[in-house]
Amino acid sequence: MILGVIADDFTGATDVASMLVRAGMRTVQVLGVPDPQKGALPEADAVVIALKTRTIAPADAVAQSLAALQALRAAGARQIYFKYCSTFDSTPEGNIGPVTDALMAALGTDFTIACPAFPENGRTVFKGHLFVGDQLLSDSGMRNHPLTPMRDANLVRVLQPQTRQRVGLLRHDSVGAGADAARTRIVQLRADGVAIAVADAVDNGDLLTLGEACADLPLLTAGSGVALGLPPAYARRGWFSPDDHAATLDDLTGPAAVVSGSCSEATNGQVARWLAAGHTALQVDPLALHQGTQTADAVLAQARAALASVPVLVYATAAPESVKAVQAALGVQAAGELVEHALAHIARGLVAGGVRRLVVAGGETSGAVVLALGVAQLRIGAAICPGVPWTQAALPGSGEPLLLALKSGNFGGPDFFVQALQQAGVAL
Repeated sequence: MILGVIADDFTGATDVASMLVRAGMRTVQVLGVPDPQKGALPEADAVVIALKTRTIAPADAVAQSLAALQALRAAGARQIYFKYCSTFDSTPEGNIGPVTDALMAALGTDFTIACPAFPENGRTVFKGHLFVGDQLLSDSGMRNHPLTPMRDANLVRVLQPQTRQRVGLLRHDSVGAGADAARTRIVQLRADGVAIAVADAVDNGDLLTLGEACADLPLLTAGSGVALGLPPAYARRGWFSPDDHAATLDDLTGPAAVVSGSCSEATNGQVARWLAAGHTALQVDPLALHQGTQTADAVLAQARAALASVPVLVYATAAPESVKAVQAALGVQAAGELVEHALAHIARGLVAGGVRRLVVAGGETSGAVVLALGVAQLRIGAAICPGVPWTQAALPGSGEPLLLALKSGNFGGPDFFVQALQQAGVAL
């Protein structure tokens, strides 16, 4: 193994794995902290361990991340990569800072970078400020995120309260000048006592530069974008040869469905486009679930009946004002758990009923669904859009294959659901 990745949610894990596969690295995603009694990690150029640690208590996030690190180091990983969201989702307490501190201590390193940039999806960092498209992060829809509202675009200022170490800036004038200039600046930052440098990146060229400049660091922390630059750097060092067939998955048939729990602007637009096109959809209402006037089993029965003829969307996606009303009535955590459990139950029932091509929208929802299915590993296939690949799992017990697309809430264009299903061979 060359690269071991610790991802703080399941969609983020497939996101970074997709970038690695795209560059020819044989990549396997493992779901949850590996059990050492069940054997070694799979053989691959890169292994991504998908955790669900983005919004849990910092101490728990640190413990799970260190357990994942131990498994990756035992498997011989040359470099460790802590992957978080391209919108730097976090709170003043973490979990990006605490996990980074713990990984640095465990690896015995005094320096790493922090770079959530993913230019192909409109996430760029300039002078330490994160942009979503043409907007500062603080002006984007992320300012209304129900769990991690991001109201400051200055990443140095966001990260500093989360860590015990000094945060600095690897500016674009250094990155834009090439890998040697970036390496020289890193030496200067370390000499000045900077332990974590927020790295500017405005295009893929900057990501390639960062990959080359940082390929020999013990630890990287980033969104998925930096992963684009690492395989070429590894290949130049003679560590692996790119595989043109790294993204090949099986062709599957049978019913197909979409389960959506994300309430991001992007996913709201995708649900709206699906509804406007007249495709079959069923809405899950958190308040109705709480009151008992709607049940997950009833929605599942309706969905399975519809699947006899057409793909179906089951969604709890809602506008920010609706989400706030539900959270006010039920509490933030209770509302989220209620929806996650319902959608996971429905997804498990759909797969039990024969669905073999399943799209899941939302990081928390994807984590809940994958855990409910009992899936342990994913093979990574071709991208549907930047950051979202199709993946293939083996169902527990039967070993039957299942195609899964786990989509971060913020990713994909308005027609993503249709685009994903059509790429998997579904007629719409």
